[in-house]
Amino acid sequence: MSDHPYGILSLLPSLVAIVLAVATRRVIVSLLAGIYTGALITSGWRPLAAVGDTLELHVWHTLVQQDRLRVFAFTLLMGAMVGVINRGGGMHGLVAAVSPWARSPRRGQLVTWLLGMFVFFDDYANTMLLGSTLRPLCDRLKISREKLAYIVDSTAAPVSGLALVSTWVAVEISYIGDGLAQTEHAALGAFDLFVRSIPYRFYLVWAIMLVPLLALLRRDFGPMLVAERAARSGKPPEDDPSWRSHYATVSDDTAPDESTPARWANAVVPIVVTVAVIVWLLYRSGLANLPADTPADHSLARWGDIFGAADSGYALLWGSLAGLVTAALLLRLQRLLTSAEIAAAARRGAGHLTAALVILALASTLSTLTGDAAIDGQPQSNTLGYEHSDYRLYTGDYLAGLLSEQFSSGGTDAGDGVLWLLPTVIFLLASVVSFSTGTSWGTMGLLLPMAVPLTLGALAAQGDVTASNPLLLGAIGGVLAGAIFGDHCSPISDTTVLSSQASGCDHVAHVRTQLPYALTVAAISVLFGTLPVGLGLPLWPCWLVGTLALLAIVRWFGKETD
Repeated sequence: MSDHPYGILSLLPSLVAIVLAVATRRVIVSLLAGIYTGALITSGWRPLAAVGDTLELHVWHTLVQQDRLRVFAFTLLMGAMVGVINRGGGMHGLVAAVSPWARSPRRGQLVTWLLGMFVFFDDYANTMLLGSTLRPLCDRLKISREKLAYIVDSTAAPVSGLALVSTWVAVEISYIGDGLAQTEHAALGAFDLFVRSIPYRFYLVWAIMLVPLLALLRRDFGPMLVAERAARSGKPPEDDPSWRSHYATVSDDTAPDESTPARWANAVVPIVVTVAVIVWLLYRSGLANLPADTPADHSLARWGDIFGAADSGYALLWGSLAGLVTAALLLRLQRLLTSAEIAAAARRGAGHLTAALVILALASTLSTLTGDAAIDGQPQSNTLGYEHSDYRLYTGDYLAGLLSEQFSSGGTDAGDGVLWLLPTVIFLLASVVSFSTGTSWGTMGLLLPMAVPLTLGALAAQGDVTASNPLLLGAIGGVLAGAIFGDHCSPISDTTVLSSQASGCDHVAHVRTQLPYALTVAAISVLFGTLPVGLGLPLWPCWLVGTLALLAIVRWFGKETD
């Protein structure tokens, strides 16, 4: 890796941000420190130049990108919609309507999980809809904000990453296709390999499965157990000043008057409109973006192509705006709120997410800095006059190079001797890259075009290149699952930030309570998934033994929360 411009130093900014965030609980300051560290490295260790780079070349030019602005606007509009719904009594009505099916913490967690499975088409929409709308229900049932954030996070990217119809599918398939294009085996088909790799994405399925297991057995372990017991008792854990009581919600200033009727339709209708508009615009924009030579049939592959080619930022923006307008019109037509009261509720609801936007913006900046994607319009010098040829650390390239050095021998004896480890090593590498950079898509885009030809080259030397080869499917599944695992754990990931903020949970508390669960699932995925597959074992015993192991861990290491 001597040709990498920064070598192991490319890991330093993410490490600084993560360690400081956990140690100090000051996420914004920690992210700024990580960005400054990266700017210091790329500027040639010039402290003054790094200050200018941090503010101008990194933070500002990340913020003004169209995709980022759409996500920020979507977040604010969702906050405004929730504020209006809550002020008009809709949230109280929704909680009252759902209560007969969710009378206990166990049922409340299962309802949240099931709804998360339903919103499978986009991880951002899943996070904001579930976290914001189900927070009052979870508060009433004394389910901790940490557990809500965990459930929301576990049904966002893992579900969207598995779905054959989602905003993720085309990205994943295109990266597999990029890898195939570098080989003589393009006839294998990117979509076919994508579908065949689903049973090899062990982490995603077991991460989704762990949520109902914990709920049904009424058990938790680690920091989540402390948070859940504190929520049930209403008393803060000892030596944890950052804990917020579940009776002091973030929506107090948008609470309805006592005379306002609690009508569930005033919450459900705007939410349904939001989802419907998002799905419709995903379909329309995806259809418009499809190449002209795409077969016009009704196959599952075509639906995957349509949703994969969709402009998700456009759909999310207009869907959330439609939901806000619907909520406002409903309350105004029923004369429950005046126009001024609606505007005030929308402003306050959006204001609740101000801190989330700051964290999201800084996390996106650090992710861009450690990645390899160029930013449109980024100048070659800052206002202080310092010039640079590049602003990125290529952290993923450094880590990917380590893998390539070990397996690039293809059919040589060295390569054959460790080939059975390939699915496991790729899964772990994708996890580290995603955790360090905070982006699952970026990790997939970096590793799939490398892992696919690397694996095919080794298999070609053995004369065993087929679309059903477990090592090939394990390598593809390892990238797709590992990228989401690292993103699931990383405090600088956008979905992690949105999950905590939409759920009204302290960000560091969300990461700290979720991490033991994610690591447990990852360990099971390696021990009972990628390693046995690499050794040639069939899939069914892997899934059976791994699921039993997950159940045993919850049963024997978890403790009752009630």
